[in-house]
Amino acid sequence: MTGQIVFDPLLPWAVIWGLAALAVAGVLLALWRGLSGWALRLLAAIVLIAALAQPSYQIEDRAALADIMLILEDESASQRLADRAGVTASAAQELEARLTARPNTEIRRISVPDGSGNAGTELMTALSSVLAEEPRGRIAGIFILSDGRLHDLERAPDLPAPLHLLLTGRDTDWDRRLSVRNAPGFAILGEEVKLTLRIDDDGAAPNDAQTDILISVDGADPQRFSVPIGKDLEMPVTLPHGGMNVIQFTVPTAEGELTDRNNTALVQINGVRDRLRVLLVSGEPHAGGRTWRNLLKSDSSVDLVHFTILRPPEKQDGVPVNELSLIAFPTRELFLEKIDDFDLIIFDRYKRRGILPSIYLDNVRNYIEGGGAVLVAAGPDFASADSLYRSPLGDVLPAEPTARVIDLPFQPKVTELGLRHPVTAGLTGAEEWGRWMRQIEVEPNTGTTVMEGNDGKPLLVLDRVGEGRVALLASDQAWLWSRGFEGGGPQLDLLRRLSHWMMKEPELEEEALWAEPSGQTMRIIRRSLKADVGSVTITRPDGSQEKVQLSETSPGRFEALYDGPEIGLYRLAEGKLEAVIGLGPAAPKEFEKTIASGTPMAELIATRRGGVMPLQDGLPQIRSVRSGRPAAGRGWVGVTPREAFETLDVRQTPLLPAWLVLLLAAGMIVGAWLREGRN
Repeated sequence: MTGQIVFDPLLPWAVIWGLAALAVAGVLLALWRGLSGWALRLLAAIVLIAALAQPSYQIEDRAALADIMLILEDESASQRLADRAGVTASAAQELEARLTARPNTEIRRISVPDGSGNAGTELMTALSSVLAEEPRGRIAGIFILSDGRLHDLERAPDLPAPLHLLLTGRDTDWDRRLSVRNAPGFAILGEEVKLTLRIDDDGAAPNDAQTDILISVDGADPQRFSVPIGKDLEMPVTLPHGGMNVIQFTVPTAEGELTDRNNTALVQINGVRDRLRVLLVSGEPHAGGRTWRNLLKSDSSVDLVHFTILRPPEKQDGVPVNELSLIAFPTRELFLEKIDDFDLIIFDRYKRRGILPSIYLDNVRNYIEGGGAVLVAAGPDFASADSLYRSPLGDVLPAEPTARVIDLPFQPKVTELGLRHPVTAGLTGAEEWGRWMRQIEVEPNTGTTVMEGNDGKPLLVLDRVGEGRVALLASDQAWLWSRGFEGGGPQLDLLRRLSHWMMKEPELEEEALWAEPSGQTMRIIRRSLKADVGSVTITRPDGSQEKVQLSETSPGRFEALYDGPEIGLYRLAEGKLEAVIGLGPAAPKEFEKTIASGTPMAELIATRRGGVMPLQDGLPQIRSVRSGRPAAGRGWVGVTPREAFETLDVRQTPLLPAWLVLLLAAGMIVGAWLREGRN
C-alpha cells in the first residue's frame, strides 16, 4: 500500500498559474501601499488557488509482479558439435536454479532449433517472438546460451533489459572447412569451366600448409590432389555428359578437427550442348520443303547446313556451268571429311541420283553406328527403285518400303507404345488433328512404331543402331499441320522432340532414371516403355540403403517423393539404370563457421551494456544493477530489477473540502478587511 498527493485541476494549469501571478501582484501592491492585511490576503489567495488545483491524498493497494528472466538455449546443428549440447544443458539448468533463488522472479526457457531449410540459427527471430508475448516492463534480463553463430542478426528487436551471451565452445577448438566460392549452374559440354574453392582452418588449428582434396563426378571413384590451405583454388572441370552432373569435393577429416560436416561440398552443374549441328539434305523441291528448315532455324541452339538438289546430274538443259548461280554440292567434304562434325543428318524426300555414291552412303551408315543420328522423311521416292533403302543405308533403316504409295487422306495417331515414348507422349488433342494426304507403306523390321496412319500402318518408326539412332517418317505431309489444314496439329512439338531425341537429349530417353532435388526432398522419376517398373534402391551418404516404390503418374512416367534424412550424395538404382543426386546446399549454413565467437553479437550486446561470458570458465555470478549502469564485469553479469506491480485498489481523499475552502477564504478576507478598517 502506498500513498501520494495527486491533483485534479478545475482549470488548465496555465490559467491557474496566471491567477496565482495576479494574486501575488495584488499582495505586492497591498504591501507597497502599507496595508496591514496583506498577509491574510496572501493566505486567502493560496487557499483559493489550491482549491482550484483540487489536491487529494491517493492511497493505492499494489501487488508486486515478478521479474521475468529469459533463457534462450541454442539447439542448432552447430551446438551439437563436441560437448556443446551437454555444456548448454547443464549451464541452463544451473542458471535457472540461481535465478529462481532470487526473490520475486519467473523464468522463461526457450529452445531455438535449426531454422527451416538452410536458414541457419535464428536466435533473434525467437527472441522477438518471446518479447511479443511477454510484458516488456517485467523483463529483467536476457541470457543466450550459444556458440554465437547466428544468422538473423538483422531481425534483432529493441531490448528492454541487459542481454548476455554465455558462450559455449573451447579455446582449443579448431575446424577445417571447404567452401565453394563460385560454381556455374550449367556448362557447355566439351568446354572447360572453372570452379573456385577454398579450404580454411579456423580456431586453434595446426600450422598445415597443404591438405588433400578428393574429387568425384557422379559417384565415380575419386581423384586425389594436394592443394594449399587458405588460398582460392581454381579447379578446371570438363563435364562428361549432358544433363545433371554431380561433382563432390571432399577434404579428409584431420585429427582433432571439430567436425567433418563442412569438409564436403556438392556442386550440381547441368551439361548442355553449345550448338547442335544439323545437315539437312532435301531432294527435289516440294510443298513441305521448308518445314524442316523453318523448324531448325527457329531453334537458336541449332546450326543448320541445308542443301536442296535443284540440278541433278540427269538434268541437261544446255546451260553452261560457268553461268549457273547454284552452289555445287560438296559431297566429299560433307560425307567423308566432316561428317562427324554433325549431330544429326536429315534426308527430306531424297533419292539416289548419282550425287551420293554408295561409298558415301556407306560412310553415313558407319556414322550412325558410331553414335550419329539420321532421320529420313520419306516421300514417293522412298517407294521407288531409287529409294535410299536400296543403298547401304537400308541395313540400318527400321522399316522396308513395299513400293506402294497410299494417296488417301488419313489422320495420324499415336500408338499404344507411343503414348509411353517421350517423343510422342503427351501430344494432346489427337481427336482434332488434321489429316495428311499421303503415306508410304512400309513394313517395320526393327525399332519402335510410335505413330500410325492409314489402316494402322506404321507412320513414325524409331530405332537405335549401334551407338546411334535412326528414324523413319513414312510421309511427306507433316507440313499440312504447320499450315493449319483442318485445324493442324502439334507439328512443331513432334518434330522438335523427334530431332532432340535423335541428338540424345537426356530428358527424352525412353528408359531413364533421374531425380529433381528441392532442399532435402527429391522427386524420383523413372521413364519406361514397360507397363511396370521395379522399386528404386536408394543408397544414402552413410552407405545404408532403402527401397522406394514408384507409382505411375502418366503413361510411361513413374514418380515418388523421398525425404533425405541428411545432406549429401544419394545413389539411385533400378535394374541397370543408375543416377546420383545431391541433397541439401553446397555448404550448409550451420557449418560455414563453427568456432564459437561473441563477435557477431558484440554490438547488439553493447547497446544494453551486457557481456559475453565463456562457459568454459564456469557460470558467472548474477548481480542486480540499476537501469543504464554497466551490466557485466569480471566473473559477473547483471540483471535490472523492474519493481513492476499491479494496482488492486485506488482511494482518494480531498485535502480541501468545499466547506473548508469557503470557511478559510472568507475568514481570512474578512479578517484582512477588519484589520485594515481598524487602522
